[in-house]
Amino acid sequence: MSGPEPVWRRCLERCWFMECDIDPLILQARLLHHQGRHQDARAVGEELHPVF
Repeated sequence: MSGPEPVWRRCLERCWFMECDIDPLILQARLLHHQGRHQDARAVGEELHPVF
């Protein structure tokens, strides 16, 4: 991506650091993605899907 980020993107990324209303598994999956551990992140993400 080149040039400045859109304002909405920066705002969203700031909100991701506000952990109070975010499920801990979502935070874990985001951290794993950020670390490049995509397979682990997908495994954690599977825990977020409802079982029906």
